[in-house]
Amino acid sequence: MKARLLVFPIKGRNWCFSRSVDPSAYAIPSESHFIQASPTLRDLWKKISSNGKPMNENAELVVDFISDKMNRAWISFEKAPVGSFKNKIHGLGLRLLAGVKPSEILLKSISKDVTNIEVTYPKSLNPRLVRRRLRHIAIRGTIIHRRYFYGSIALLPFTTAFTVLPLPNIPFFWVLFRTYSNWRALQGSEKLLLLISDCSETQNSVLRNDNGKETSNKDSDSRTPSLFGQSWVLRPSKELDKLIRGKDSEDGLSKCVISDICKTYDLDVNAVLKYRNSV
Repeated sequence: MKARLLVFPIKGRNWCFSRSVDPSAYAIPSESHFIQASPTLRDLWKKISSNGKPMNENAELVVDFISDKMNRAWISFEKAPVGSFKNKIHGLGLRLLAGVKPSEILLKSISKDVTNIEVTYPKSLNPRLVRRRLRHIAIRGTIIHRRYFYGSIALLPFTTAFTVLPLPNIPFFWVLFRTYSNWRALQGSEKLLLLISDCSETQNSVLRNDNGKETSNKDSDSRTPSLFGQSWVLRPSKELDKLIRGKDSEDGLSKCVISDICKTYDLDVNAVLKYRNSV
């Protein structure tokens, strides 16, 4: 599966790194899906005990099970009547989610199924710098999200103490979500680093221009690992360069410009705005 990434300066030294939205990959499951499929702990145990798969694959099954349960709970809170307790919890959850770093959103989108990455960036940018910044995000992500993942696991036993209260254990579910989120971001960091890193044997990089033609770039630092074939490609864009050229004010690109970029390249506006507002 190919992941299309867009990279561009959004405010001063702040760059935006966002993945184009794939409707088929990010479609929200229908209500009928959750009604028809409601796995239990017994179902999970049967699946793990009978498949004979390695521990890491069984861990994925557990993570998917927890993710399914959290999605069901979130949808029920979202559909709760306005002003109800569940609706207020949903509002609190949205405020907490607003604090999630934009880089985490990007890394979580790089799933294990991604085998090819296409990076689109303004033609005026140096491809070496684009690749270097991507590697920095991947390397930093493996360090930070591994640390946060283990930290979240350590907090889970303490948050279970709130179960004695006659209210939903919000701290427990939030820490559980952060554990899941950091796990996914860690996996995405490692996958991204694997895809864009050089191997001992490299082939000439391939740059795609706006017309889709391939050109060799031997002097560029954007080499493609022969081990993975054409696992990643840098694509300089004149169109993106025109959209952002001369429009970076003290407050960064305006919402109008960001909206145009998001419409052109199928990006999530809220995720992109986080890069502009981040320090």
